[in-house]
Amino acid sequence: MNWAHVHLIINHIPVIGTLGAILLLVYSVARKSEEVKIVSFGVFAIIALITLAVFFTGKAAEKVVKDLPGVTETYIGRHEEIASFTLVLMELLGLTSLAGIMLFRRSGAVPRWIVVMILVLSLITAAAVNLAANLGGQIRHTELRGDAGSRAGPGSR
Repeated sequence: MNWAHVHLIINHIPVIGTLGAILLLVYSVARKSEEVKIVSFGVFAIIALITLAVFFTGKAAEKVVKDLPGVTETYIGRHEEIASFTLVLMELLGLTSLAGIMLFRRSGAVPRWIVVMILVLSLITAAAVNLAANLGGQIRHTELRGDAGSRAGPGSR
């Protein structure tokens, strides 16, 4: 196993985990459950920590794949750019979620404004995480690139 493999394994956690935590948060609002809100906030905070590991294994993964056939700095650069932006969003979401937990501990209830803030931020973050994952996939998966040259297979004109 190398760093590219580690990066590929753990990068699925923010993609799937963020969507799961959003569903959990929506469920908590629908059921009016403060406890489930806190659990969803905790999941966001944990995913924010895992996202740090995903981000920092990216450089090591780049060293493994940069000289492989079909890999170009263009695809790596696009992925890195959105990954940096996504990291900031994810860490902001994690910190905001921790603030929501602290507010709950003080008053026994989660203020509506922070629930709305976390929900909006989580939706934006989920979009960014999915874009980063898609751009990362394009580094090695030519079928995801969408350019004519990558669709041409054996025997095509």
